[in-house]
Amino acid sequence: MTQTLEESLFQRKQTAFLLSPDKALAELLQSLWAPDVLEFRVFEYGGTAIEHMFNEPPDLLLVDNRLQDISGKEVANLVKSENVYRQLPVVMCVDPVDVEEPWNWNKVEVDDFLVRPFNPSEVRDRINLTLCRAMRALDANPLSKLPGNTSIIQRIQSLIDDQEDFALAYCDLDYFKSYNDKYGFSRGDEILMMSARLIVNTIRSYPGVMSFVGHVGGDDFVFILPPDKVEDACQRIIKAFDDIVPHFYDPEDRKKGNITSVDREGNTKVFPLMAVSIAVVVNSEGRIKHYGEVSSIAMGLKKKAKENPKSCYVIDQRKE
Repeated sequence: MTQTLEESLFQRKQTAFLLSPDKALAELLQSLWAPDVLEFRVFEYGGTAIEHMFNEPPDLLLVDNRLQDISGKEVANLVKSENVYRQLPVVMCVDPVDVEEPWNWNKVEVDDFLVRPFNPSEVRDRINLTLCRAMRALDANPLSKLPGNTSIIQRIQSLIDDQEDFALAYCDLDYFKSYNDKYGFSRGDEILMMSARLIVNTIRSYPGVMSFVGHVGGDDFVFILPPDKVEDACQRIIKAFDDIVPHFYDPEDRKKGNITSVDREGNTKVFPLMAVSIAVVVNSEGRIKHYGEVSSIAMGLKKKAKENPKSCYVIDQRKE
């Protein structure tokens, strides 16, 4: 039984190229997903598919090792050798004889493989997993490896749709740019990694509750907790951050309690040591209907939090 797009694991329709002369394989794949969920374009020859792929890249490439004009391994390695398409997930379809000897996975750049005879439920699950894994990898922040914007928005909207009570906290590092400008990007990245670990470890310390941590980008992070846990988390994050961050400054700056750097207009100014501002939006009793409302409320709270030069948090608990 195929699912609709709303019932599937995907937020949008997925497309896949199947490179195979095996008509039974094509029919199997096309029977496992509705065409508006995962649509397969079938190519009997690998060369023809490659011509189309670089003009209209799919979300997934399934390559049969029974191709007659080019081997499946060659197709996979050709795709992965192109830097632009390196993230394109490739699944190899093979016969039992193909996997009798161990493969060198450094030389055969595929993301998964399926072995004949194909089990329909296994095919469906492994392809779904490959696509979900690729979406998570593309969305993850390259520095912290935390979920990025797409995952953050999906999680928030899912909680809203399920009418779950939750508190969403936006964490913003104040005076991070001035630190970056003075000490350089490498030391700035150390601050971001420290902040990510601090937030993750704090949120992990609440076992058995619904929680989430994401990295919006740059010096902006988010976390989600039940409303009754969020204030305690904010207090703990602020205390830990204020205890740790001075040690990332040179001794003379740490002693002064400030640094001399440039502002966004290029003017030399004196800046305090970094602080963290946390803006918390609480959704209870289904008062918020869309992610955009959360973002709008948070923007106002962030401005209020930043009025305080020291680390602080602001919680919005309006009922309407």
